[in-house]
Amino acid sequence: MPQIILTPAQRKPFRSDAHHLDPVVLIGGDGLTEAVKKEVDAALKAHGLIKVRVFSDDRDQRAAYLEQLAEELDAAAIQHIGKLLVLWRPIPEKERTIDEDRMPGPRDVKILKYSSKGGQRPEVKQVRVLGNERLTFGGLVKRAKKPTQKSSKKSHQK
Repeated sequence: MPQIILTPAQRKPFRSDAHHLDPVVLIGGDGLTEAVKKEVDAALKAHGLIKVRVFSDDRDQRAAYLEQLAEELDAAAIQHIGKLLVLWRPIPEKERTIDEDRMPGPRDVKILKYSSKGGQRPEVKQVRVLGNERLTFGGLVKRAKKPTQKSSKKSHQK
């Protein structure tokens, strides 16, 4: 995927969002090394919109760094102001694995309450049961008992 090209109108909200950001990657005297590119790539994956500070006085070199980073990392060059470079790339969707054995925390359960009189309809109640709760046979929701902590001093005294 080549470098992302944005119009000035599309870059405007990114510039305003980047105003409050701090630089997450610093480019020192060695210039744009492979380690710096790797860190910029990791920051773009994590944050999407980042600032990079360049400790160089050459304006043309800083502009070349911005273009090179945008081209090689498939990002959009948002802004170059002073010694700060702003880059943006959409954050990739995280792959989630679904564990079949694991159940979700809260669940809604329907409870039938039969009346003591034989001819009436049972009452249907819907109850939310949390992860630390259980449902009894009588239709009551009970919390799980916490294990009581025993003092190590008391157990050694016997």
